[in-house]
Amino acid sequence: MRFYLEITLLPNPEVGLNFLWSKVFQQLHLGFVEMQNEERRGAIGIGFPKYRAEEKRLGLGDKCRLFAEDESTLQRFNATQRLARLSDYVHCTGVRPVPDKLLGYAVYRRAQPKTNPERLARRYARRHGVDLATALNMTVEVRAAAENEVYPLAFRYCDMLKPSVALPFIRLQSLSGGQTFCLWVAKTEATAPVAGNFNAYGLSSVATVPEF
Repeated sequence: MRFYLEITLLPNPEVGLNFLWSKVFQQLHLGFVEMQNEERRGAIGIGFPKYRAEEKRLGLGDKCRLFAEDESTLQRFNATQRLARLSDYVHCTGVRPVPDKLLGYAVYRRAQPKTNPERLARRYARRHGVDLATALNMTVEVRAAAENEVYPLAFRYCDMLKPSVALPFIRLQSLSGGQTFCLWVAKTEATAPVAGNFNAYGLSSVATVPEF
């Protein structure tokens, strides 16, 4: 990754940082989707220089950086134009070369709890041809009456406890179904760069971005 641009969020007493992240990242997500190739792979990765995941100190900070191998890729993304409606709350730099002196590298990936009730309900909805609201609230049978009595006969996804994930997250709205969900972001430090592709959120399970 040889080029980057930096986006700084400018919250105020009326507009909080979490709300801004939701609005900013929704626009970035749209751009990442548009820039994907036919195999739904992206060339732009995102980094969070103020990322924190210590106990009781979770957050993404107020900055993110978009990285690409080519300057033209970031110019075509045109972050300033994409965030024009939020210009009072966001500052975007121009495209710059990544500095020679680095702190290291990092992988920023999406973390998804396996027991998320909304995620399970969406899967059920697809399999049974119902909408998400119906899947969340309908009673689902899980065993026959003659089976082990330790387990319940039925349950509802909306009654399941939502998992607690000790990671920073951004609250987003699905482009397809319109439902709200949490995008949890995990970070792993690396000592050497690893090339790869990025998903529709600018994240990857293997590809690194520079840290400085």
